[in-house]
Amino acid sequence: MGYYIIIGLISVVSWLVSNQLKRKFAKYSKVHLRNGMSGAEIATKMLADHGIRDVQVISTPGQLTDHYNPTNKTVNLSEVVYNQRNASAAAVAAHEVGHAVQHATAYKYLTMRSKLVPVVQFTSSISQWVIFGGIALMASEAMGVTGKYIAIAGLIMMGFATLFSVITLPVEYDASNRALAWLKNKNIVTPDEYKGSEDALKWAARTYLVAALGAIASLLYFALRIFGGSRD
Repeated sequence: MGYYIIIGLISVVSWLVSNQLKRKFAKYSKVHLRNGMSGAEIATKMLADHGIRDVQVISTPGQLTDHYNPTNKTVNLSEVVYNQRNASAAAVAAHEVGHAVQHATAYKYLTMRSKLVPVVQFTSSISQWVIFGGIALMASEAMGVTGKYIAIAGLIMMGFATLFSVITLPVEYDASNRALAWLKNKNIVTPDEYKGSEDALKWAARTYLVAALGAIASLLYFALRIFGGSRD
């Protein structure tokens, strides 16, 4: 029951932050850039200003689907960001290029996160089931010790996903800082447009913060269940 309470609370907070993020992006989508540049043009210029010539800027379907793909070196911008010319589009485009700059400069936290991807892809989908199975066996006198080892194995699997969420924080915050510094130093946006871009990226970062806190809370909860002997 405790686990579901934690998940419920984190889900509510995540929903509130996500809704606020959408409202912020909708608000700053109405702040049109005086320079008239689209998100695609801003991303292309930022790449060029950082001397990055081997990354392509492309459009991808959906909303808030923007991301940088280090495998094929593409900055993928959602259709509204790719085509529109406002403070929200500028913020998102520059942020995703920030990841490309991290990749080009071998930013250590991005490198660490990339190495964790294949591990997390395997462990994240089964870790909870392994833990639940282990805890169930711990209630048995015959399988109690074995069950605890199984639960610990699941906890370690969950630990990789938690570590991934925590490492994501500096990656995302650093990308935003790079984006905002470039937008300001190159006079891409006016002071008012900059404030909108900064506020939008601030709320975007909070979604990752909530996810990381949720992952840590779940890990600590199961650790207490396994090692604290609680069965409620």
